[in-house]
Amino acid sequence: MSQTSRHLLSLAHLTVLEAGPLELIDCAAAAGFDAVGLRIVDPPGAPPVTPVIGQEALIRAIVTRLRETGLTILDIEAVWLSPATDPALFAAIAETGARLGARFVLAIGNDEEARRQADNFGRLAEAARSVGLRAMLEFMPFSQVRTLGEALHLVDQVGVAAAGVVIDALHLWRSGGGIDELTGPRDHDWGYIQLCDARADAPPPSALRDEARSDRFYPGDGALDLAGLLRRLPADLPLSIEAPCRAYAGLPVAERARLCAERTRRFLTRVSAPTR
Repeated sequence: MSQTSRHLLSLAHLTVLEAGPLELIDCAAAAGFDAVGLRIVDPPGAPPVTPVIGQEALIRAIVTRLRETGLTILDIEAVWLSPATDPALFAAIAETGARLGARFVLAIGNDEEARRQADNFGRLAEAARSVGLRAMLEFMPFSQVRTLGEALHLVDQVGVAAAGVVIDALHLWRSGGGIDELTGPRDHDWGYIQLCDARADAPPPSALRDEARSDRFYPGDGALDLAGLLRRLPADLPLSIEAPCRAYAGLPVAERARLCAERTRRFLTRVSAPTR
């Protein structure tokens, strides 16, 4: 990473999941983030999000608050592609993201029927492309798209120019992968990455979902080779800090956002410092 590089830092909604859209923006702005990631679709098995799609008053309020704080929305999330997925909703999801000024819409592949999963991701990618967004696919070891290789294969299979892959640092290592996988000239696929830290030893497979949703560490507080990861990626790649930390779960959302930003900046400063 270049000493002169400047990553856009986004506060992922999962880091302070109970915050509503306006509170999320406020605490991210106070902590010094540049952007937020906003959940507007309920992931399966997770607490319901504040309804945004079709809520005109709230959409206007979000746009106003973004303008007042100077923040942007990096991504909207999270479209889980499953047997129950209704492609008819993709246009409304993408259009809402576009109205909010988002750059990306995030999807997770969780359909055992590979052809239907690819078709649905292709439809989402086209809906996103039509309004100026990019559809990004995230792999997770507890989903049906488990590894970076599987995610890249699906994106290539779909063949939509606006589509790409999101690397979540936790999932990269917990899927059995690592930075050695980042060897090809695939910069066009990495629209942004999700950054967090974690213990060196992975939990049992049955506990991976719980770790991902509630037991991560802030960047620099764990054992993952995040410095090596960043050195393999474009120096100006936006960073979505997705780090729900169990140790700080009892703190107010604004304090957690502040701690997250502070630890992240400290880590980035350490990584970019010249070696002697």
